[in-house]
Amino acid sequence: MTQNALDFALESLGINDAALRERLMQLYLRLEPFPEVPSVLAKLKLAGLQTAILSNGTPAMLDAIVQSAGLAASLDAVLSVEQAGVFKPHPDVYRLATNHFAVAPSAITFVSSNGWDAYAASAFGMKVVWCNRYGQRPERLPGNPDHVIRTLAELPALIFS
Repeated sequence: MTQNALDFALESLGINDAALRERLMQLYLRLEPFPEVPSVLAKLKLAGLQTAILSNGTPAMLDAIVQSAGLAASLDAVLSVEQAGVFKPHPDVYRLATNHFAVAPSAITFVSSNGWDAYAASAFGMKVVWCNRYGQRPERLPGNPDHVIRTLAELPALIFS
């Protein structure tokens, strides 16, 4: 999906450069987390909470990103849509998390920076925090995030209050 999106963007801009395309695809494997992410995950883990990534990415892509970012020790699970056979926002993807942790949707606080993802998780029944870093307008979708924050640094105060 990432490759298709990149191809679409390059075509839309009239760019036909195979070397640039490959370089950009490789950069997806070394994405850096926002500066506050490691400390926030550490706080959550220290408090005894379980943490996970639930992504439309492939297992290989997610493993490379997690390793590159140094976040492996802070995560209990990295769940890929490949296990469900469908992409988000399909409910089966969100069910991966409830099945993995053997809990009801309402027992999970789902955090996403994608509005569509936050709304879909909310419609699935999860408690949702939308990290709206860039002040995007709310989407017109089923569901409604429980909280909206600007950075993950605000998350611990929400969870521990």
